[in-house]
Amino acid sequence: MTNHSYPQICQLLYRYAELMDNGDLQGVAELLQYAAIKNGPADDRPRNSKQMLALWQRMIKIHSDGTPRTRHLINNPIIDIDETAGTATARSYYTVLQCTDKLPLQVIASGRYHDTFVRVDGQWRFASRDYSLLDMRGDLSQHLNFHWLVQPALIKRFSHQRPSLLSRWWRR
Repeated sequence: MTNHSYPQICQLLYRYAELMDNGDLQGVAELLQYAAIKNGPADDRPRNSKQMLALWQRMIKIHSDGTPRTRHLINNPIIDIDETAGTATARSYYTVLQCTDKLPLQVIASGRYHDTFVRVDGQWRFASRDYSLLDMRGDLSQHLNFHWLVQPALIKRFSHQRPSLLSRWWRR
């Protein structure tokens, strides 16, 4: 491993958090523009960054200051780099804090990211990200818009494929 690869990959992990916390959803999509993204445990086909941008724009509440009022803390990255192949994998933990006018400072989510990276023209970039590893969930009422889940087309889609999916979301 060269001295440059590890910090470059860490910077990608941390840049994601900075962009998301600044409410720069377009910037997050650009950072992940070459990545295949797994959105949830039942998501059997990877999404691209344009699809995720549309999802984030529907789901993430942007508050009056233009941000989601969150802090994504990325820690304990375990990074394995194959310099010859120009590929890498990373496993890291995340904790999302939030504080709004309606919600005191608290942890709202915690889980893991599993990422892969590829080096192109000497620069590392995301090749994939797995969002399905949400381990703990707190009060997401000020972070996510759940109203889009009750659209008739989505209810039909989810209830046909996975009858208990919506009820599991509401119980959490």
